[in-house]
Amino acid sequence: MISFEEHTELHPGARVVLGMSGGVDSSVAARLLMDAGLEVIGVTCVFVDDDASRKAIEDARCVAEILGIQHEVKDCTAVFSCQVIDAFVSEYAAGRTPSPCVVCNRTCKIPALIEAADSLGCDFVATGHYANVVRRRDRFAIAHAAYEPKDQSYMLALLAQDQLKRLLLPLGAFEEGKTAVRALAREWGLPVASKSDSQDICFIHGSHLDFLADRGLAEEPGRIVSLDGRVLGRHEGLHRYTIGQRKGLNIGGAPEPYYVVEKRPHANELVVAFASEAMIGSAHVSHMVWQSVAPEEIARRCDERGSFSCSVKLRYRQAAVPCRLALGAPGSVRVVLDSPQATTAPGQYAVFYDEGVVIGGGVIEQTMRD
Repeated sequence: MISFEEHTELHPGARVVLGMSGGVDSSVAARLLMDAGLEVIGVTCVFVDDDASRKAIEDARCVAEILGIQHEVKDCTAVFSCQVIDAFVSEYAAGRTPSPCVVCNRTCKIPALIEAADSLGCDFVATGHYANVVRRRDRFAIAHAAYEPKDQSYMLALLAQDQLKRLLLPLGAFEEGKTAVRALAREWGLPVASKSDSQDICFIHGSHLDFLADRGLAEEPGRIVSLDGRVLGRHEGLHRYTIGQRKGLNIGGAPEPYYVVEKRPHANELVVAFASEAMIGSAHVSHMVWQSVAPEEIARRCDERGSFSCSVKLRYRQAAVPCRLALGAPGSVRVVLDSPQATTAPGQYAVFYDEGVVIGGGVIEQTMRD
């Protein structure tokens, strides 16, 4: 399951730090790395000091004892609070919808594992993500997992070259996905074989609205308006709504459901439209991180129209769709979709692919209906 071809310096006996979350994925990843002849040290990164984290430490330590590997705990609460939690609250306050797991992988989780690897004398790091690391000439990139329904390539699309070149993803080759992983865990006697998957946002237990309220995000009711400016109702605070939402708007008398298509923080307005008007044709994306293609090579890919064909995911739980990618100002691009797609929220990430390999990704700043 472990590819030695992508990493020329990887060899049996190499030392690797594995992020052990206490779940079944990272536990099975540990055994797979061992079976490949690697020396594994499990590291549990603590991002939030709560009961769930303490349980994760206990479960990871138990698995490490069964496998006979060293286990360490790394306190990452300070950097996580600054880089992920504070940014999460700030984005909602600005009328955007953040994707904290993407941010965490680039700014917290992978850097923490690399820091642990350096201190423990390890050349590589590994996680239990369902994705693959591939090499394109002199560059590394994330590629789709063999088991598409569990693919997490989107979550790793902002990793930089110095992070990718040290990263191993042993679960990426599993064609049967979680079923096969749980079966192996049972076969190997790992106590986490039936442990449920972790929630998407690890630092929120309960409603994200309660979490935001506890962080000081005040309710500011305002107008719900149509695209042509008609007042249709009242909202209870922009952060309570998501782009694409159609339930809970409390707008009566319409011939069909309204969808949230835009938030206007400057006017404190929530904009809604019917389904036919809730589709987008293009988007502006900033803070691009390039993976399989170097930034200076992108321009050479463009045709006479100044763009090139690829595919894009505009949100995590979406299949990649065909598009054209055009360079904008430094660090930004414009994506023109081949066919209209359901609208997505600024603050989410656009991840571009070429035959299942990540070209790059960036944050969606604006969507357009044209």
